[in-house]
Amino acid sequence: MSTDLVATDRLQGLFLELVRIDSHSRKERRVAERLQGELDDLGAEVWFDDAAEKVGGDTGNLLARVAGTVDSEPLFLSAHMDTVVPGEGVRPIVDGDVIRSDGTTVLGGDDKSGLAIICEVLRVLQEREIPHGDLEIAFTICEEIGLLGAKHLDISGLKARSGLVLDSDAPGYLFTRAPAANHLEFVVHGLEAHAGMAPEEGINAIQVAAEGIAAMRLGRIDVETTANIGTIQGGAATNIVPNVVHLHGEARSHDEAKLEAQCAAMQRCLEDAAARHGVKRGDEIVRASVESRISRSYEAMAVPDESPIVQLVFRGAAAVGAPVTSAAMGGGCDANILNRRGFEVANLGTGMQRIHTVHEWLRVSDMVRTAAVILEMIRLRGAGLA
Repeated sequence: MSTDLVATDRLQGLFLELVRIDSHSRKERRVAERLQGELDDLGAEVWFDDAAEKVGGDTGNLLARVAGTVDSEPLFLSAHMDTVVPGEGVRPIVDGDVIRSDGTTVLGGDDKSGLAIICEVLRVLQEREIPHGDLEIAFTICEEIGLLGAKHLDISGLKARSGLVLDSDAPGYLFTRAPAANHLEFVVHGLEAHAGMAPEEGINAIQVAAEGIAAMRLGRIDVETTANIGTIQGGAATNIVPNVVHLHGEARSHDEAKLEAQCAAMQRCLEDAAARHGVKRGDEIVRASVESRISRSYEAMAVPDESPIVQLVFRGAAAVGAPVTSAAMGGGCDANILNRRGFEVANLGTGMQRIHTVHEWLRVSDMVRTAAVILEMIRLRGAGLA
């Protein structure tokens, strides 16, 4: 099968239409309605689950089933509908094969490239009458704020248990390994005092937090592990010694032991800093203290190269002259959740680049390439060759 089967102009047109529809997390209803119309036009069975109520959003996950024309194992395809901020009022710029943001917002290729590719694949299958088994689709919500759509996805109406999530950059890679992640919340407690009249009677929680953060190893810890303090909030006025600071961060690793060790080290840095700060109040010593809350955001993903879905991707990619290599990624995605919910799914690249920045861009030809790989996978399975 060739990339010539993919209608490049149609794929590009749908992508441009989708990125112009605002869809920050918990506000995906308009893009969901547009996709529902696309799926209805294809004759798919379409429904929404109740995830909206569980996450406080304006729509649930959009699910669909395209009935097969032959009896073969069903295939699952998924992409997410939400985008990160700043993602409202996107004005895409087309420059030949490249589409980029105008520098004021993200482009939204993460993950509207995946949405557009899936819709184009379904169009081609119908137009070309390519034999295929049942195809089950999940367009999820709130991926960007903790994979919430996938966590609350109602899978009771789905039969497929293997497939692809389309939510990564390089189209030449199939991401089969992704780290587990922990969310970290620290509350540093000091002691308030008048900053001008009695500063020695206070404990500056911002100073304690700063000392703790300065002692942490952050960023790239090793090839498997990263860590970050992302937000810090504290203080009320310049004439008050601040008594509380809230810190939020994360740590990720492909290795469970390394993840736990990194989180413990970050906590210890703050506790050691707090232990160095105290003031005498009457007959007692009041010391700074730290509350720590560390929770698992998502588990690691590890799909072996020998698995049927990975081998199917390899065969499909080779057949269209677009070889794919399996790899590990540093981010999490819906596949992390789905692989813990009874699915075997990997994450195929769509071509999005510099995601989560106002410099985001992609090549249309990369989207075409990914669509062609998926079409060939479906053809192979439908023909009983996989």
